[in-house]
Amino acid sequence: MSILVKNQTRREALARMVTLAGGAWLGEVLLAKTALSGPAGYGPLLSVQIYVWTQHFFSQKKTLEAGVEEALTAIHRAGYRRVELTSDFFLPNVRAKTLAALKTTGLEMPTIYVNATLYEAQAAEKSMADALELADTVKGIGTQWILTNPSPKRERKTDDELNIQANYLNKLGAELEKRGLRLMVHHHTPELTENAREWRHQLQHTDAKLVSCCVDVEWAVRGKEEPLAFLREVDNRLASLHVRNSKAGVWMEDFSDGDIDYTKVAAYLKEISYAGYLIVELAYEKGTQITRSLEEDLRLSRLYAEKVFGL
Repeated sequence: MSILVKNQTRREALARMVTLAGGAWLGEVLLAKTALSGPAGYGPLLSVQIYVWTQHFFSQKKTLEAGVEEALTAIHRAGYRRVELTSDFFLPNVRAKTLAALKTTGLEMPTIYVNATLYEAQAAEKSMADALELADTVKGIGTQWILTNPSPKRERKTDDELNIQANYLNKLGAELEKRGLRLMVHHHTPELTENAREWRHQLQHTDAKLVSCCVDVEWAVRGKEEPLAFLREVDNRLASLHVRNSKAGVWMEDFSDGDIDYTKVAAYLKEISYAGYLIVELAYEKGTQITRSLEEDLRLSRLYAEKVFGL
């Protein structure tokens, strides 16, 4: 029981206690406490992105195959119930160990990240086939969403290329829907140049029923977007947020107070009764000060997310 509660948000733990107790009085008390965290319907699903572990492995000259069990075990010990992996963890030489580690730790993987080149038809056909093959692999373990960030191009994408890209996002979303999965699109900074030309083209030229959005708050800030205005523009297509913070413009080793005021983001999410994914995505760059183990940084990040977002 203690392990289960440790890996749940407060809301999830309280709901479980109500079910186990079966008492109306206890249910009323617990639900009243839960209501203090946010309005009815509010309940972000906390998860963690694997990316920082790939950086950690690279620094240690360790392969994904050699490191996946270590990473997922540490994520579980840090108190997470969910993880967002990337398609690389399901390559033939890594897949068996990934599946075994997910089973051993009990971690859920409701979302998975895959790269895709979609602005050129031939490459887009291959990317779509790869994404659908991955979807067929992971839907049996409870994955519900494929997350992609259309690959950038060295030069500026033409209007025709953006139209091709939007068309393939719609096609991929439709094919995933047939399989019982859904699609969301992520961004870095290339999509936010020229007043977020590429990102806004996607919003305007894809079907909201087929293509949802994952907003990376810190990348949005680096792309010169004001976070709340950016989120409001995405509106009800928001299905996931990647959260990370920086100090003086440099990524921090953990998710905590920094350049971005996440209390304002949390207030907006409560305003809209947000119940999508909230994914801690740590990352290192030149200047990042690393003073603790990655597991400890993830644990502290979880505690901060729970506090700020009222989980």
